Amino acid sequence: MLNGTKTFITNGPVGDVFVVYAKTDMGKGPRGVSAFIVEKEFPGFSRGKQFEKLGWRGSPTGELILEDCKVPAENLMGKENEGARILMSGLNTERTALAALSLGISRGAYEFSLKYAKDQVQFGKPIASFQLIQSKLVDMAMEIELSRLITYKCAAMADKGLVEEMNLMASYAKLYTAGVGMRITTEAVQILGGYGYLKEFPVERMMRDAKPQQIGGGTDEIQRLIIARELLQD
Repeated sequence: MLNGTKTFITNGPVGDVFVVYAKTDMGKGPRGVSAFIVEKEFPGFSRGKQFEKLGWRGSPTGELILEDCKVPAENLMGKENEGARILMSGLNTERTALAALSLGISRGAYEFSLKYAKDQVQFGKPIASFQLIQSKLVDMAMEIELSRLITYKCAAMADKGLVEEMNLMASYAKLYTAGVGMRITTEAVQILGGYGYLKEFPVERMMRDAKPQQIGGGTDEIQRLIIARELLQD
């Protein structure tokens, strides 16, 4: 039986099946964690609060509650006390996917800003002709191209089954593209001016959706720690 609560669970309010990591040997620390497949119909399983988020509103987030939740023995994933290994095996591919998500947000914000700058006329000419606007667009386009290269490299490594070897590259990709996403969406709002702050235009949503990329799947700070550890290894 499992007891405890899980918070900030993506799709928790609507999911049918969950992978739950639980301590099965209290004396072994991370080596005493096991992974279980928990279904919503299991006795003792319930859902808690659904959170209202700043962004990512299309993906509900909530908490799960397990009170003497009965989980069949065959629902153990892998072997007992190997949950940490199972968790870590999926993090690099998750970070690659999050990098791709940041890339998509960045591209959407850039393309909308570019069109707006070409169409919006001030002082008798499109604002895209102003050098300061051009400078913003150049930086946006350049960072998107760099984000694409590092994300595609990670994806290619994953396709080849080099999941463990891509530890450094996955952190590079997630950290860089998440930062790019915030910079580009913020600049997109700036290019649109007052319109960028209105819900009538999509860039304010893109800016809100870019922020979780710096938190989920390991925060920016965690990615820097991972990168530093990899660089300092003998």
